[in-house]
Amino acid sequence: MSKAGATGSVVKRSVMIAGHRTSVSLEEPFWQALRDIADGRGMPVATLIAEIDTARSDSNLSSAIRVFVLEQFRPSSKRGDSPGS
Repeated sequence: MSKAGATGSVVKRSVMIAGHRTSVSLEEPFWQALRDIADGRGMPVATLIAEIDTARSDSNLSSAIRVFVLEQFRPSSKRGDSPGS
């Protein structure tokens, strides 16, 4: 697999959040993970993104989604731990 295929290129998709259309740019592996999480919860990706949007603080939506996906795949004992602790 090429390096570009391993990291994935950025893909921009349009999603509806609270009645407003917005664009979200994520690497393809993040989109796939987001779909997997949404499927596991029995909800559309747009609904999951809306939940992430509601829960985020000052970060941009794409960053909030990446952090959310990362947290879903980290062991629960490590969630919330700071690096190096």
